[in-house]
Amino acid sequence: MTRLLLRTMLLGNLAFCVTAQEMLTPPGQVKFTSINYRNVLHWVAPTNSTSLHYNVQYKIYGEMDWLKVSSCQGIRRHKCDLSNVTSDTTEWYYARVQATSVASSSKSAWALSPRFSPRWDTKISPPDVKINSSKQGIVIQVKAARLLVRKMHSSVEYKVYVLHNGKEDMYDITCCSHKLTLTKLNPKTQYCVQAETVIFRHMKSSDRSSAKCITTP
Repeated sequence: MTRLLLRTMLLGNLAFCVTAQEMLTPPGQVKFTSINYRNVLHWVAPTNSTSLHYNVQYKIYGEMDWLKVSSCQGIRRHKCDLSNVTSDTTEWYYARVQATSVASSSKSAWALSPRFSPRWDTKISPPDVKINSSKQGIVIQVKAARLLVRKMHSSVEYKVYVLHNGKEDMYDITCCSHKLTLTKLNPKTQYCVQAETVIFRHMKSSDRSSAKCITTP
């Protein structure tokens, strides 16, 4: 009778541990956000859960093996920068996140992200625009985000829009040039400038920058 009671208690404790492990809810809303090819995985913590750690893995679409992201094992934050391991813009990727509890030694099921493409899913930010007057006219300087320039190099180009007297003129600034000088301007006229960053190689462009205005003497 005593042995039967002990066996029942042991089985009950084992069932409790298994149940506790199964009850750990996986992370939610696992998805990539990407700006200028900086690819960051985000997720939401399970509800009613505290003191959790997270493990992150990724794989290339079509491959069988999941690979650990070494910098995102046992982390407390709810995001992981996967830019280095998802840098090939010709590939598609998946990532997944697992929640773990140090207190109970339990783990959740893996939560999977949607398929992600650095080329198609990244968003390009508008360039920084500066305008100044000179003896020659109005000098427009444009500069893309440093991260984007480092990633795409000579593929970064710009479209510049100049608004004046109800008209809009458009100029292209090709690779390796960041400056445009407008001459033959109307006196006492306001010129407003906006610009887009363009990656023709990937058929991508940013929104327009906010307008910068200057009035000719």
